[in-house]
Amino acid sequence: MTSSSDAVQQRLQELESHLEQENPVLLKAVQSFRTLDRVAYRMGVMETNQSFATQIPWWPLISILGTFSAGKSTFINHYVGQKLQRTGNQAVDDRFSVIVYSPEPVSHTLPGVSLDSDPRFPFYRMSHDIEQVASGEGKRIDAYLQLKTCHSDRLRGKILIDSPGFDADAQRTAVLRVTTQMIDLSDLVLVFFDARHPEPGAMRDTLKHLVSETITRADSGKFLYILNQIDSTAGEDNPEDVVAAWLRAIGEAGLTAGRFYTIYSPDAPTHIPDEHRRQRFEKKRDEDLGEIYRRMEQVEIERAYRIIAALRKSATDFSQVAVPILQAAVRRWRRRTLLTETGLLVALIAGFMTWSLNAGHWQGLSYQAQWFELIKTIPWGLEGFEGLLAVMLIAAHFGIRRLAALSVMPWLREQIAQQKPPGNLIAAFQRSTRFWRSVLPGRPAGWNARARSQIDEVLQGGESYIQTLNERFTNPRGLRDNWQQPAVSNFAAPQATTEPAPASA
Repeated sequence: MTSSSDAVQQRLQELESHLEQENPVLLKAVQSFRTLDRVAYRMGVMETNQSFATQIPWWPLISILGTFSAGKSTFINHYVGQKLQRTGNQAVDDRFSVIVYSPEPVSHTLPGVSLDSDPRFPFYRMSHDIEQVASGEGKRIDAYLQLKTCHSDRLRGKILIDSPGFDADAQRTAVLRVTTQMIDLSDLVLVFFDARHPEPGAMRDTLKHLVSETITRADSGKFLYILNQIDSTAGEDNPEDVVAAWLRAIGEAGLTAGRFYTIYSPDAPTHIPDEHRRQRFEKKRDEDLGEIYRRMEQVEIERAYRIIAALRKSATDFSQVAVPILQAAVRRWRRRTLLTETGLLVALIAGFMTWSLNAGHWQGLSYQAQWFELIKTIPWGLEGFEGLLAVMLIAAHFGIRRLAALSVMPWLREQIAQQKPPGNLIAAFQRSTRFWRSVLPGRPAGWNARARSQIDEVLQGGESYIQTLNERFTNPRGLRDNWQQPAVSNFAAPQATTEPAPASA
């Protein structure tokens, strides 16, 4: 446990060292994450070998989704300037490919375990999530993920994720789980459609996942919808009809706003005999590709906002979801303990009084029972009897506490399943109900005025960080600080080696 805790702290120190030069705002965000961690440690919500900061990727992440043959791989190859991904009209790669920069000129393909076992990369411990939705598939992580290295300057400081065709039937549930994880982690998501299939209505299921389940997200602005290989429609009498058909289909899926791009690969051979039409297609392609590339290059800025948003969400979920559930559980435990003890005490007193009155032990207000007088004559006497009685009452008290805590567990698990709070509330509740914890305060262990103040500081800090970012990126004078151009480091975008990196946390 100690070595794991040290490894987490070492990772955070490395991150702070990198951000000190690259982005001081995010350096402060790491420190706010540390504050949040300390509150969680004291409450038992999180183990010391964990951190809120390690649950999010700190490097810019771009995901590429789409259907089979939509030209995702061709787009990636043109972007990195190498034939990295296999291309073709059929499914050529049925795994998620995490593509990272490497100083080596030769590209390498590493198995999925290199991602599943290294917390620096996306999809850390993804095998556990896959196992939950597809029993037995978690051990086949190499069939779902792979890590590719590429010596391309465009990959410096960022990571690309290429997805398999979205309309796959095999392993669909597990693929959707990985896709959801990929979307959540990403700063920019490119969604590709194939212009060579002019009947988008037949792809309603795919459109449902690619469009209707993304437009309602709070971060819907990070999605770019791209109709690729539009040059295939150049021979149509009215190629605009193809675009209109796709726009209608996507509109029916719920997308009524946002930019829709139409592109094709500049490297692909085109057969557009009409010179005027060819120039028109090329002009539109270059404009849209230029805008897409600009968004990809600006992903560093989106990364900064995403991390601050993650900090605020972590603090908010912790204080407004996890803590209230834990408080309610502790109050239930206290109430059930006190009510049970009170009920048993009343029942014992009532039973004793009924029995003693019927037995004629009372002389007025004086208790005169033979067994009571006999106790006074034995060696350990009345004091020993009182001590034994006290031990029995204490044992009964702790037994009642334990049973009351166990009776609260089903309710607590139900709340966790419904609200999905951060951290381990079961462990925190067990800490709050340990034998040395008094039942009277009725509040979780570690939750006090100091903890509330620290959470408030984290939330206020998040607002301050956003304001600082706004001032930086909306500076009308156009001044540039030395951290606006990000430095490249192994932490910002891990450089893959030919051997999978071991887990450090």
